[in-house]
Amino acid sequence: MVLHLPSDALDILRELNAAGYAAYAVGGCVRDALMGREPKDVDICTSATPEEMKRVFAASHVVETGLKHGTLTVVRRHVPYEVTTFRLDGGYTDHRHPDSVRFVSDVREDLARRDFTVNAMAWNPEEGLVDAFGGQADLAAGLLRCVGDPVTRFTEDALRVMRALRFAAVYGFRIEDKTAEAARKMAPGILEVAAERVRVELAKLLCGPHAGDILRAYADIITLLIPELKPCLGFDQRNPHHRYDVWEHTVRAVENAPATETLRLTMLLHDAGKPETFTVDEDGVGHFYGHAKRSGEIAERVAERFRLDNATRDRVLLLVRHHDDFLHSEPKQMLRELNRVGEEAVRQLIEVRRADALATGTVDPAEVSAVCGALLRALEDTLASQACFSLKQLAVSGRDLIAAGMRPGPALGDTLEALLQAVMDGRVENDREKLLEMAKQRIADTARA
Repeated sequence: MVLHLPSDALDILRELNAAGYAAYAVGGCVRDALMGREPKDVDICTSATPEEMKRVFAASHVVETGLKHGTLTVVRRHVPYEVTTFRLDGGYTDHRHPDSVRFVSDVREDLARRDFTVNAMAWNPEEGLVDAFGGQADLAAGLLRCVGDPVTRFTEDALRVMRALRFAAVYGFRIEDKTAEAARKMAPGILEVAAERVRVELAKLLCGPHAGDILRAYADIITLLIPELKPCLGFDQRNPHHRYDVWEHTVRAVENAPATETLRLTMLLHDAGKPETFTVDEDGVGHFYGHAKRSGEIAERVAERFRLDNATRDRVLLLVRHHDDFLHSEPKQMLRELNRVGEEAVRQLIEVRRADALATGTVDPAEVSAVCGALLRALEDTLASQACFSLKQLAVSGRDLIAAGMRPGPALGDTLEALLQAVMDGRVENDREKLLEMAKQRIADTARA
């Protein structure tokens, strides 16, 4: 069997072999290659100890990544390749990292410590595929199965529970029954894992082509991580505009959103506030007045818990808080929307609207496409017209107003904002002289008052 790996990775294998050591490509790169996918990273395992590896690669650019655990990184043409000594892991006190490692000489012993059978395969050009745990058969069957006892695997590293859900969402694997049972049993251990690491797995899960299937099948694990979503499960909306309960609507909204962390996380949280804001009118129809605001408050808590970077956090909160706003294709209204949130956020709000509408189950997809298409055309037309919608586009600046005699301070900012509003309303052209004239008149009027 021949796997197509980068030439530099093959060179590293050959150099280790030439020095008398066994060496294999291992893990995800083998899995991806067998699936006909381009491997993102190539990891290598070897019988060479760290000191022996350092001698083999003495002429190479080497980074001593984690010698304690037998790993160093060989850099070839700016691409890093992790090379790790065959090893067995000791106990996992922190449910994440082994307390100790013991170097071994047989690759099969090394493969036995890995998480899932599809990740426990190794390959080199001379020996071919080493598959001691049925990974190739599981891969062909689309099955995700732990190596050995699944409870033990998840006890060692609780993040593996999220990795299982992520692999299933990305590759469409079915999680084998005993592995799924153990994942549910051991899921509380995820709460002890660093939030940043959980966030990475959750983001990859949400962006997977099969994310919806996993959110439905493993809602218990998802709501363990985000308990604010638990009330959404089975919550009847009692509204003719919604065919599904809040959770199913949420899942469908995620499925219909573009596969970016920002948009998928927005749709996961956009209706989190509905159960708390639910009311029923005299006709028995359900309403959720103020749910966008409440969802925004929940999203803020979730963002803090997962320690989102500021840019992602701020954008998700903006989109959640404004997901229910009515967007207009009328030019002046589009201009004001651009002024309020900026071009990128307007584009994202249109995608949010599309995903939200399609997830109701009560509207014609063609109608949704037409409405969102009209909004996008209005946005493009507004941008093409080079209409002014931000202070940086205004033909005058704070320096111009100071030069005209205005003092620095809050009033200067208020004047600039007033000029921008006048330009957007069409009351004055975005012309430097005309804006200065308006500013001077405003200053004079304020002085008389």
